[in-house]
Amino acid sequence: MDKERKANLDRALNPKVIAVVGDKKITDYMWLKSVKDAKAKVYSVQIDENDIPGIEEMGIDNRKSISDIPEQVDYAIIAVPRPVLPFILADCIKNNVGAAAAFTSGFAETGEAEGIELQEKIITMTSEANFNLVGPNCMCMYHAKVGIRNTADQWIGEGGNIGFMSNSGTHATNFVIRARSNGLYPAKSISMGNSISIDQGDWLEYLGEDPDIEVIGMYIEGTRDGRKFFETLREVAQKKPVVIWKGGQTKEGARAAASHTGHLASDMALWDAMIRQTGAIRVDTQDELMDTMKALLMMKPFTGENMGIIAQTGGQSVLVSDAFGSEELKVPALTEKTHERLRPIVTVVGGSYKNPLDVSGSLTSVERATEMLNGLHDDPNTDIIVMESSIGFIQRRLEKQGQGLDTLIEGLKAFQESSTKPFGVIATWNQNEGELADFRKKVSDAGIAVFPTFQAGAGAIRKVRDYYQKKESLGTK
Repeated sequence: MDKERKANLDRALNPKVIAVVGDKKITDYMWLKSVKDAKAKVYSVQIDENDIPGIEEMGIDNRKSISDIPEQVDYAIIAVPRPVLPFILADCIKNNVGAAAAFTSGFAETGEAEGIELQEKIITMTSEANFNLVGPNCMCMYHAKVGIRNTADQWIGEGGNIGFMSNSGTHATNFVIRARSNGLYPAKSISMGNSISIDQGDWLEYLGEDPDIEVIGMYIEGTRDGRKFFETLREVAQKKPVVIWKGGQTKEGARAAASHTGHLASDMALWDAMIRQTGAIRVDTQDELMDTMKALLMMKPFTGENMGIIAQTGGQSVLVSDAFGSEELKVPALTEKTHERLRPIVTVVGGSYKNPLDVSGSLTSVERATEMLNGLHDDPNTDIIVMESSIGFIQRRLEKQGQGLDTLIEGLKAFQESSTKPFGVIATWNQNEGELADFRKKVSDAGIAVFPTFQAGAGAIRKVRDYYQKKESLGTK
């Protein structure tokens, strides 16, 4: 991306003036509502007399065209029928808009001659003008601290260290919402749609250069310039983690991707090879994406493979060992010195001070939990510490000591801060799913990586371990 286009994209993502073109009452003015709280002056562009009163009731100034707006527009959101898009785009180009994002769909992804012809016309217009068009067929852009959103349901405010790019508007929108409930803080999320002007490589380059972004995630169905994307990914992944969720892995999925965003199928083996060569991280679901980002952002960096684990019961100790073992992580024997240290702590009949610790009824207080964690931490045979928290099981014992789950979370946070080894929590099933969700949210908000299952935790930790090992082998910082 050249300097002029990048500067204009910066304008659009940090706008002083926003224009929303074509928003209507029938959609409850969804785009105006998504940006009305932005740190920018918002104008509407609408000619339908049936829609203008509702716009004015929101206190938003309506004009008949981009040219009628008395200030220079930095960012335009366009929601008009597809034959109208070229005319609006021409007005944006004429008035030096920083970038436009087109919610409008119905182009090459339809396979129809009219849609393909219109898309080619738009490609020519944007290319000749060196203009930034996000999409079309997208849910536009999100930037938390300036208040531009894919939807009014998303959080806005200061902070955020994650960048996300997605061919799917649904995934771009839901990622931000779900990330917040997982203790993750997106800074920017881009719904790329058909990516005919700003392609996947451009967005990866842009997010890679953003100093606020520490980790990049993406949902990608295909790329229009494979060589450019590969070279950019190789460069960016050496500077910061890039987590790739590839859609269209099967013949059926590839066919759906072609009709979704117009991206042609490519062999998944090629994507796997590219991901391995560049040092990026592959995931296959949004849940894996979330868990991997937790391990990247909330756990200290690690290249080791030896787990020190607290399990709630004997049966769980078997399952958690299987889960980590299946990901080629080890659950080694502890030293005799550690056994001597833990033996008086894990005292209840039926428990075990071997690794994993089967604490059964021994975890009776936050102080005792901390002793167990410290014992595992100080053992030279462990690299990574994980604790299962079955909250119904633990809560009953803590209450006898006048403690609760909030006290436990404080203790876990204190251990994490004092630990030199990475630490995570696996919050397993509980009779009350609402209480479990609340507990996971509080743990995440405390900055502790919390995983929903043994398999999820093991998979995320293995992926991140492999990433750091690859980074170490390449000699990158």
